[in-house]
Amino acid sequence: MVIRQFFILLLLAIGVVNPAFALTKIEATVDRNPVMLGEYFVLNISVDDEIDTGKLDTSALLRDFIVGRTSVSRSTQIMNFDAVKETRWQVLLAPKQKGQLTIPAFSIDGINSAPIPLQVVESGGQPAQMKNLFIDAKVSTDEAYVGQLITYKVKLYLAVELQRGVLSAPVIEGGQIKQVGEDKDGSEIVDGRRYRVIERTYGIIPDLPGQINIKGATFAGDVLVESQRRGGMFGFNESRPMQAGAPSLTVQVNPAPASFLGQWLVADLVVLKETFPEDITEFTVGSPITRTITLLASNADENSLPDINQTLPDELKLYPEKPQRQTFVREAQIVSQYSISSAIVPSKAGTFTLPEINIPWWNPHLKREETATLPARTIVVKGGAITDTPTAPAWQANSTADNNNSWMVKAFAALWLITLVVWIITLIAWRRALKNQVTAPIALNSAPAATISGLHSLEKACASGDVGHIMLQLQRYFSELEQTPMTLDKIAEQSLPLAEAIQQLQLAAYSANANNANPHLSAQCAALLNAVKTYQRQHSKPKSVALSPLNPR
Repeated sequence: MVIRQFFILLLLAIGVVNPAFALTKIEATVDRNPVMLGEYFVLNISVDDEIDTGKLDTSALLRDFIVGRTSVSRSTQIMNFDAVKETRWQVLLAPKQKGQLTIPAFSIDGINSAPIPLQVVESGGQPAQMKNLFIDAKVSTDEAYVGQLITYKVKLYLAVELQRGVLSAPVIEGGQIKQVGEDKDGSEIVDGRRYRVIERTYGIIPDLPGQINIKGATFAGDVLVESQRRGGMFGFNESRPMQAGAPSLTVQVNPAPASFLGQWLVADLVVLKETFPEDITEFTVGSPITRTITLLASNADENSLPDINQTLPDELKLYPEKPQRQTFVREAQIVSQYSISSAIVPSKAGTFTLPEINIPWWNPHLKREETATLPARTIVVKGGAITDTPTAPAWQANSTADNNNSWMVKAFAALWLITLVVWIITLIAWRRALKNQVTAPIALNSAPAATISGLHSLEKACASGDVGHIMLQLQRYFSELEQTPMTLDKIAEQSLPLAEAIQQLQLAAYSANANNANPHLSAQCAALLNAVKTYQRQHSKPKSVALSPLNPR
């Protein structure tokens, strides 16, 4: 017992006289070498002691690297009465240039680490089997037209477990971009290595002709990688930040051809179809006929689909519902749909023809104008015409039926006669009072307040010089004036000056110089405003509504 206590005291004394903990070594390593330009990698720095974390100076890295997040950890291991302590830094770095770089030596308390030679290769130059994460992207075409939907597909390849992350959309100037559909999650084998693949589709719509640059989509997040603890037998997963980006792409955008007539629509394929009661051979006067017309366009934006105007004979009354627009993905193709349902009510019997409907569109592959056509349809309507037949008053029938057979009929006739005399006396007195008054015609309001404010908005849009904004305000103004939705085609049908002004503005919007200042735009806007005001004066010319004279007979 005494000997055991002696050895314990001896060990404690040795520990006090000779401390076991002292900084003797600094190690610096990287998680991979070579690395890709612009891609983040991890620099690990460890010392064999617990020290103040502020003693590590990483400012020398700023010359050649982008220094990201830094994390610090401490650990203590006791094996066979020996305590081993460690302080570890993980520094996220991204090289600023390609070539041969050097991670400098680090010094703490007179102890130095060894410098690390690092090779930086161009993005995409690293073999695929060495990558834990990378991004690939492609566009559907290298040459497009203004308003054409360009499909941009990006794939994120992961060979490690994703903990968290954000996939950002590509960046463009001179166009619109939006995500289409949902993300797809699958797997692929690249150079013998299996990757988890997350695929996302974007739609890009260029607004102006010329060359547009697409800055590739980027990913930033954390992944779980296997790391082996120093001196241990088993590995464990640790979170590691990673970042990657897709290469930049360019697309040449052509203007709309000047020879194209109608509302500009560019797509791979356009189809018109209808839903009609095919099982009915003859229709009845006054019974509604439901007709649905659908316009489908492949690789086109839903907002670029034109409105469908139906011109029917006067004997067929049309009651359309609000049109529906939507976009969906079918067989790896983006399909846009415009659908409108209408009730057609025949007012007379006969045989009538529903005229064919034509939608012009531009084929970017064949580079020519084509037309989607809905054929004409003939219907047969049976039954009598709907007329407003006056109905004889009830008192007239009652007064002439069996007036000699019932005293009640005679009493009713007497009461009616008295009522009629009183009514005539009242009417004569009212006419005499009316003659003493100065009759003034009732003038119709020349313009509602809503259309006045709409005209001011149109004038402001013309002053801005934005052709698209001018067209939008023009549609809003005429919709308020006519109390019904008005498209540009409907507005152009109102008068020849309006049609010419709209055509000149559309040519200015889609001409080859649409992205430059148009010296004739002010004159075109002045012509449009003059046509609008002329139509307003003709449309809302004050009318006199006089009271028609009363002359009962």
